[in-house]
Formats: sequence, structure tokens, C-alpha cells
Amino acid sequence: MNRQLLEGLTDAVGFVGGALAAFFVARLLGVDPLAEGYDTASLTGILLVGIGGGAGLQAARALRDRFVRK
Repeated sequence: MNRQLLEGLTDAVGFVGGALAAFFVARLLGVDPLAEGYDTASLTGILLVGIGGGAGLQAARALRDRFVRK
């Protein structure tokens, strides 16, 4: 598989997976990132989704670097 395609796909899967996981965690904590308006709860949810996406991206890159030869 083309190295650049592999990097793009793993980055996308990691980011989206992390963001989705954080979205559901935020909902379990009682904050809704998709709520109407910009109150404290919705901003906290947006922040959690952003952090989750970044963490998922970094985890995907670490796994890719560990298992794929350069």
C-alpha cells in the first residue's frame, strides 16, 4: 500500500475514532457538544471532543509507527 495513503487513512481513523469516543464520554458526563448555544456545558463538550480527536490521532500514529516498517 502507498505509504502516504496509509498515513492518511490511519490519521483519519484515529481522529474520528477518538472524537467519537470523546463525544460519547461527554454525553455520559452530562455535557452535550451539539447543544444549542454556547453555554459552559456545550463548550466543555466541544473541548472534550477536540482533545479526544487529538488523542486518537496520536494513538493511531504511534500504533502505525510501531507495526509498519518504514
